[in-house]
Amino acid sequence: MSREYILWIATISYGLHMLEEYMYDWRGWVGKVLQLPVEWNEFYLVNAFVIILGVSCAAIGWRKPEMALSFPAFMLVNATLFHIVPVLLTQIFSPGLFTAVILFLPVAVWAYYGAWKDKVLTIRSAAISGVLGFLMMFFPIVLQVTRRLPFFVQ
Repeated sequence: MSREYILWIATISYGLHMLEEYMYDWRGWVGKVLQLPVEWNEFYLVNAFVIILGVSCAAIGWRKPEMALSFPAFMLVNATLFHIVPVLLTQIFSPGLFTAVILFLPVAVWAYYGAWKDKVLTIRSAAISGVLGFLMMFFPIVLQVTRRLPFFVQ
């Protein structure tokens, strides 16, 4: 049996993560700690993209493991750089930390392990998925930071 189902579990995990972030006021935290002035409508829009990404990667599955695994890679980047590291550096709780540690880390590793067990994980697919996950994680941040530059102000 294929272990592609793990990608669906990853998507569900992200939904739970979004609930935690919302309930513990991620918007307030990101403004205070990361100095990013994010509005709730932007939070919803970005997270809609993330769910579409998760569903798309699960639907693609092992036919394109580099794409399918970009979602678990995205989860690893999110957990590490946007929850664990900021908490360690600031000693301020990050909304989303619990699901990042309890769900994102094990489920993402499990997805890569499942791809390996199903013999679709290669060094190339792991590297490409990592780069894609990283780029997709940082794209909304780049937009957020650059949107107030004079060139982009309408």
